[in-house]
This record gives sequence, C-alpha cells and structure tokens, in this order.
Amino acid sequence: MTANAAADGVLTPRQAERRRGILRAATALAARGGYEAVQMREVAESAQVALGTLYRYFPSKVHLLVAVMREQLERLHEQVRRRPPTGADPAARVAEALTNAFHALQREPRLAEAMVRALSFADRSVGSEVDEVAQLTSAIVLEAARLPDPPTAGQQAALRVVGHTWHATLLVWLSGRASLAEVRADLHTAARLLTPAAAEPELQPVPPPGAGASAGGG
Repeated sequence: MTANAAADGVLTPRQAERRRGILRAATALAARGGYEAVQMREVAESAQVALGTLYRYFPSKVHLLVAVMREQLERLHEQVRRRPPTGADPAARVAEALTNAFHALQREPRLAEAMVRALSFADRSVGSEVDEVAQLTSAIVLEAARLPDPPTAGQQAALRVVGHTWHATLLVWLSGRASLAEVRADLHTAARLLTPAAAEPELQPVPPPGAGASAGGG
C-alpha cells in the first residue's frame, strides 16, 4: 500500500476511509505545530491505526505531507470551480485565485509551512506524488484562467511557470521575505505568459557579429 494507491483506484471503501483519517490526523498535527510536530507515531495514534499500517499507506513523513498538500489543492480546485475568479483577463483571474489561496493559507501558516517543507525535502522516491501536486496546480491555474481555447504547447509551458512561481512565492512569503502585495504582483506577471500580447512584434534572430559588414562589402 503506497501513498498513491488511492490515485490507482485500488483502495476498498474501508481503506479509503482509513487513509482519509490518517490525512486528517496529519493535517491537525501540522496545523498545531508545523513540520516538526508531524511524527509518524503520533499520527498513527491520532488516526487509531497501527504504526506499520501507517507506513504501508505513507512510507515517510514527506510522503504523508505531500499527500496532505495534494488534498488541500483538490479543495482549492473545487473552490475555483464553484466560485470562479472574476478578473477581466486570464492573468488577473489566475492572480486572484492564487492570492485567495494565500489568504486561506494565512489562516493555517504552520500547516502551510509543513507542506512546503515536505515539498522541499522530497526526493525521487516521492516523485510521482510531487508530480500530482504540480499537475493539480496547473489544473487550478487553467481553471482560473478560463482560456477560450485548449492550451497550446506554449501555454502548457506557461502553466508550469505559474505553478513554479506560486510555490516559490509561497516559500518566500512564509519566510517573511515578501508581502502579499508582492506575491500577487509576481503571480500576475507570471500569469501574463498565458496570453502574450498579440500586438507584440515577434523577436527576430540576432545576426552574428560582422554579418552586416560582410553583406555590405560584397
């Protein structure tokens, strides 16, 4: 039983409920005391499962907290669906949705810190779970942007850039190195990549040094 077992659709209803209970216990511990407060033995006791059972669902604390972040993002995705942002353009709508997420995280700063630290500590063994978090972040951005057409390859790349920006600004905001206004400005700047101005001239390749002189001298 691994952390992404639920995504594979292999859990029985009883197992799924046990997994939800583990995530609830970890979330409560993180909200009270941050990353250090999430000890696997305490999570198991709070969720009323054996320690060995907990490790079958989540091989480490990092796996567990990344799963908590995935669950939080699923809730945010649902909120964006139910209450779409009202900005005038995709960049404004994305910035609004992600800034609202920051406001929600303000209410549980220790939980936010625990989730971000887990992402920072994640190694290759947590790769699939981290990928799920990234995919969910892109889905939230795409939902908020409400682009008129399916995203192009360039817009798919922009979605990834916005996701990276969101996680980076979350880190600097949690450390007190950026204000919410600065975070919103950075998110808006990154989100503008989704809809580059049609009137902007296409960049022309720069000729190699001396090319103009040789052409004129012929």
